[in-house]
Amino acid sequence: MPIIYALANQKGGVGKTTTVVNLGACLAEWGLSVLLVDVDPQANATSSLGLDKRAVPLSTYDLLMGKVPLTHIVQRTGCVRLDLLPASPDLAGATVELVRLPQREYRLRQALTGLSLSAAEGRNERYDYVLIDCPPSLGILTVNGLAAATDGVIVPVQCEYLALEGLSQLARAIELVRRALNPNLRLRGLVMTMYDVRTTLARQVVEEVRRHFPGQLFDTIIPRSVRLSEAPSYGEPITSYAPRSAGALAYAALARELLAGDGRSQPLVANCQLLR
Repeated sequence: MPIIYALANQKGGVGKTTTVVNLGACLAEWGLSVLLVDVDPQANATSSLGLDKRAVPLSTYDLLMGKVPLTHIVQRTGCVRLDLLPASPDLAGATVELVRLPQREYRLRQALTGLSLSAAEGRNERYDYVLIDCPPSLGILTVNGLAAATDGVIVPVQCEYLALEGLSQLARAIELVRRALNPNLRLRGLVMTMYDVRTTLARQVVEEVRRHFPGQLFDTIIPRSVRLSEAPSYGEPITSYAPRSAGALAYAALARELLAGDGRSQPLVANCQLLR
């Protein structure tokens, strides 16, 4: 079975989708097979990988509604070994429609159960990682993501004061989901994003988060980067758009740290751009 992480934070604009896309791209660059699951009605992960969210024939909405299996929805991306379950604006209605469905909190988990082989046509290899991009809320779609995350949740946190306010609420929500729906759920780690080395506030926020969540921060801190902001408009992850940029190097370091924590200490492909 693949390692499945949800990336969640009920506050928007914290770099959650940027982290999903670029962390997934780095893992794929290193020879791992990765599936990204977009369950955010804004479908930013879908757009960031060059797909038109309004033109995808099927999306995670159809998956959650039980209309079609995962194999009919998964899309290849421009990155080798990186597949996507795209989102569409229809997901906005899923919040209401899921309420009346049985096992509504487990719809995504049930769809991913038994997932071991790549569903993309012409591929026959196991997914090593599944990364779920949750919406910026604590609603039913995020609950589905947390219930499906068999290996934990990764929380991106923007290096600004207001980003701290919702962390305690999010931690409580994770604990509630762990008790009621997913006993394996754990906080895999917090990723500090949009770090501006020039400001005292950014350093203070990092220290404050480290004080409240000791031992739960990734060592890697993602810097504020123009290249990271530009890449989605070109439909590319940072690994292909600007592989030598500070943002690309930071996400490569984060991927390396994640692999080490998961017992995979060495990249599997030694000739990728990020390691040259």
